[in-house]
Amino acid sequence: MLAGRDVRLGGEDDTPDRYGRQVAFVWRLPDETLVQHELLAQGEAIVAPDVSNKDCAAALLAAEAAAREAKRGIWADATVIKNTESPGDILAGIGRFMLVEGKVLSVRQAGATTYLNFGRNWTRDFAVTIPRRALANLVAAGLDPKSLESKRIRVRGFVEARTGPRIEVFRAGQIELLGGN
Repeated sequence: MLAGRDVRLGGEDDTPDRYGRQVAFVWRLPDETLVQHELLAQGEAIVAPDVSNKDCAAALLAAEAAAREAKRGIWADATVIKNTESPGDILAGIGRFMLVEGKVLSVRQAGATTYLNFGRNWTRDFAVTIPRRALANLVAAGLDPKSLESKRIRVRGFVEARTGPRIEVFRAGQIELLGGN
């Protein structure tokens, strides 16, 4: 896709991440094709939740959804999206970026953390954790965690093991409300 081609890089921020990496969008020249969009449309990538431009994020999510619907690339494998009813499958992905789907059974507050619980056993089942510092951003984006109880959602993020498997949510873009709620 890029071999022998000129590219233009552009980012929202010049600050490297904690690993010293510089995040950027890549446009193939001279046609100004957004490479990330092409990779998503081919089913070769998953959208990261940290795109702050809403129009750009919507276009990227639409490309991912079209590839998922057509079962292109990684989406040909039905196990790419993990089910909250199989916490062992999620735990196998510790440290990896994953998509996880399921029904939120309960929403609870404990100290400075809000928990979206997908099972009855918090020491074993999958949960989403939302730190207090992220709540205002979620609510401002129209996503009140309390409203997610009994709803089917898809969450994207890095899997951690804290008793059971967890994904910590910092941005509204990490949670998608699914149809059939």
